[in-house]
Amino acid sequence: MAEMNDTPLVSRRTQRVLWMGLSLGVIMLVIGFLTEPTRAWSSLFVNAYFFMTAGLAGAAFLALAAVSGARWHLPFRRIAELLIATVPLAACVMLGVIAWRFAQLIGDHTETAHPLSFWFKEAWLEPKFWLIRTSVCLAIWTLLSIVMLRQGRRSQPHTITGSETAFAAMALIVFAITLTVASVDWTMALEPEWFSTMWGVYQFSGMFQAGLAVMILLAISSAERNAQFRSAFQVDHLHDLGKLLIGFSCFWMYIWFCQYMLIWYSNIPEETSYFMVRTRGDWGPIVIASIIMNWVIPFFILLPRTAKRSVTVMKRVAAVVLIGRWLDIYVMVYPSTQGATPNFAWMEIAGMLCLIGGTPLAINAGYSRLAVRQHEASGSQVQLHLNV
Repeated sequence: MAEMNDTPLVSRRTQRVLWMGLSLGVIMLVIGFLTEPTRAWSSLFVNAYFFMTAGLAGAAFLALAAVSGARWHLPFRRIAELLIATVPLAACVMLGVIAWRFAQLIGDHTETAHPLSFWFKEAWLEPKFWLIRTSVCLAIWTLLSIVMLRQGRRSQPHTITGSETAFAAMALIVFAITLTVASVDWTMALEPEWFSTMWGVYQFSGMFQAGLAVMILLAISSAERNAQFRSAFQVDHLHDLGKLLIGFSCFWMYIWFCQYMLIWYSNIPEETSYFMVRTRGDWGPIVIASIIMNWVIPFFILLPRTAKRSVTVMKRVAAVVLIGRWLDIYVMVYPSTQGATPNFAWMEIAGMLCLIGGTPLAINAGYSRLAVRQHEASGSQVQLHLNV
């Protein structure tokens, strides 16, 4: 398992550029909150949710690998830990974003519901109760991420201890419950009269698929720039990540279609309202683009064995998947908060600047902490240079 050194993840020059982009995005969002607060919040929420779930995907990946007894991922285990290291920061950002305005949006929706059919949802989405659940979920994810990072720091190369496996099994159970609760509270609650029993699984599939894409990009970039990591991260590892990516692309599409097909077949107004807005008018092409990027492109391009072993192909497909994941979240949020007409202008660009600028900086900070702790734990001088 390749360890880390004190070499920065991102060069100082690149860090300055990222800070400039992040600062510009924050300034633009502040202006947006003064002019169109709901739209500015929507943009910030989409990108904060993307950032939060990317970190959680790293934790889910390591937990699933530990429970299944897998060892093939150990040479690049630290790549997943870089995503996990962003969870505490992402939790703080997410709490600030949703506590700022989300309770107000829930309150506006619940006032229009019929009391005889909506009494449970109205009680469930009571702002204080909702905020407590949100805080608990974020606190649990932060705690789980800290424990997993500490276990990784103490672990020996190419080994997974029994305590790690036991903790991973417990973490997966807790994670499944909290992710379902959080996805219902944060995204489905934007339209509380609509419901889907597959929503938690749908969120997990998209999250894990995007997390694999981020790991692929980080691992490829590392191997291109560091000979020692390249000797540990072989083409077989890239091939395995490619198989996982195509597998979870199909899983995402399967869940998407099952949810849509069941709602279309039953044709209950309370259920069809979600897709009526998103599959008609200006939103229809965006939904189709999301399906193409999340499933069609990964599936057909990565089917050949040679494609999954090609660095160039894997980088491009992973980048497309990340764009598709952003569109998927965008389609979840904006029709509920902005109506039937899609908006993509300077305010949405501001949110993306915050995401593109802040994510590498957060990963770089987590990398530095992991490198220092790894040296303290083992004194290893094996170098791993990561470059986003």
